[in-house]
Amino acid sequence: SIPKTEHTGETGIAYWQTMQFDGLRIRLVEYSKDYVADHWCTKGHIVHCLDGSFVSELNDGKKSIITKGMTYVVTDDISSHRSTTANGVRLLIIDGDFLKTQ
Repeated sequence: SIPKTEHTGETGIAYWQTMQFDGLRIRLVEYSKDYVADHWCTKGHIVHCLDGSFVSELNDGKKSIITKGMTYVVTDDISSHRSTTANGVRLLIIDGDFLKTQ
């Protein structure tokens, strides 16, 4: 029953269903086929791949392929990252104050 919001990427679209609490955000996110994020994100996240696969790219050029069942964590302001997917992906993304370095 949580409404979807649409976020356009460089290519493709991301659909978010978001629950916002004090210091905590929980999102179910779907990236369309051929999605490329339109920015480098500095926000920390816990990302769990529910279905499909995607590439998490760091601004230093390092790339990691994340597939169904895998989870990764990035901390606020530690690494700029962006996501791309060729075939689409469905993710559970949790972020909030607990991921700050201070």
